[in-house]
Amino acid sequence: MTETPELRRMAQEIVAREGGYVDDPDDPGGATNHGVTLGTLRRLGRDLDGDGDVDRADLRRLGESDAAEIFLRDYFHAPRLGELPQLLQPSVFDMYVNAGAGAVRLLQRLLNDMGESLAEDGVIGPQTVAAARRAAAAAPDHIADAYGIARRNHYFALADRRPASRKFARSRSGGKGGWIRRAESFISPRFRLTDAQFRARVAAWA
Repeated sequence: MTETPELRRMAQEIVAREGGYVDDPDDPGGATNHGVTLGTLRRLGRDLDGDGDVDRADLRRLGESDAAEIFLRDYFHAPRLGELPQLLQPSVFDMYVNAGAGAVRLLQRLLNDMGESLAEDGVIGPQTVAAARRAAAAAPDHIADAYGIARRNHYFALADRRPASRKFARSRSGGKGGWIRRAESFISPRFRLTDAQFRARVAAWA
């Protein structure tokens, strides 16, 4: 498929946000490098060191450009994110890398809250595309913020339920953690939580 410079830039920015090799036992996704999980690498059969298996050594060898290509093929084109309104594509793409089909289910839930009647199945089909286009046409100045806020709330809810995940939402110093900063990078500044608002939201985690 044809790659526009804007789309490739989105993929490269995701790689940059993901960072390098991480193997955190508290991360349900397991070991990752540039945001690509070991499970994904195994599914793709990427034996990068040629030793006959796909393991953490292969994951460590994965380059940034290879990660961007995987994201474009498997996390943008395959789930048909390009059919969504352009306003929504950057944040949904970023979250799809982070949460898979959960990113689409979150969008479908938001659209249902706006009056649509969609199956929250995580699949982008004609009904989801049409509903997203209606929402973008009706609220072009707010739909991306609404999705970003829903995403931020999703991360808060995950951390509420799973104490081990709280370190991804709140930093060691008590400020915003990576999950929240990432969601808010797609939200207009006026809708981002102040430090005081954030600390109040997570106070019960103490």
